[in-house]
Amino acid sequence: MLKPILSAFAALILSGCATVAPEKVDERDPLQSINRTVYDFNMDVLDAYILKPVAEGYLAVTNDPVRKSVYAFTTNIAAPTDAVNSLLQGKPKDTGINTARFLVNSTVGIFGLFDVASSLGLKHKDEDFGQTLGVWGVGDGAYLMLPGYGPSTARNITGDVVDNFVLPELALSTPQSLLVFAVRAIDTRASLLSQEKLLRESLDPYVFMKDIYFQRQLYELYDGNPPIKEEEVEDFDEDFLENL
Repeated sequence: MLKPILSAFAALILSGCATVAPEKVDERDPLQSINRTVYDFNMDVLDAYILKPVAEGYLAVTNDPVRKSVYAFTTNIAAPTDAVNSLLQGKPKDTGINTARFLVNSTVGIFGLFDVASSLGLKHKDEDFGQTLGVWGVGDGAYLMLPGYGPSTARNITGDVVDNFVLPELALSTPQSLLVFAVRAIDTRASLLSQEKLLRESLDPYVFMKDIYFQRQLYELYDGNPPIKEEEVEDFDEDFLENL
């Protein structure tokens, strides 16, 4: 299975260096010709033949309470990372909330399988190292479409590596970190099955995904209060781009 996928990816890359049309040029996306090729590979090969079928199978064999517990568990595992990033961003209140959430859900919530903390008013404060770098003044850098991972930027891919592998390894082994990452990806992809029609029917799915990605990053960087007015995308799940 792996060899045909790698062969398809290599063929796409070799044929994907066409010049970008002038009206499509985007200074945020200097590698657009390659990025579009990787996007096609992700959507037409990896998602179509691996991630989507796995996500559909996951929905078929689990019910809503089980999926909620999976989401609660993976969110709880990330709570210490959220707390560290909150602290690095100068948000002591959010650091305290994320720390308290982890303690409550890891004990009363039975290892994080149940989100007891939210019922106590301790709402999840999602922070990542990409946002931390942004708070510190680091720019986005080039937009990147990564094989099997999806949209990112030079800044955020650095943040994702720290969040998903460096910080978790303080408590988890590498296989455990990879397992948590994979479970989170499958659960997120399953939750987005109902949204994919919106992407497919857009005039340019690649541009649509890119624009939503940058809007979401700006929204998160400023904790829901960005300094500029963003265009709204009707009926679009803000988590659509996670792990595609």
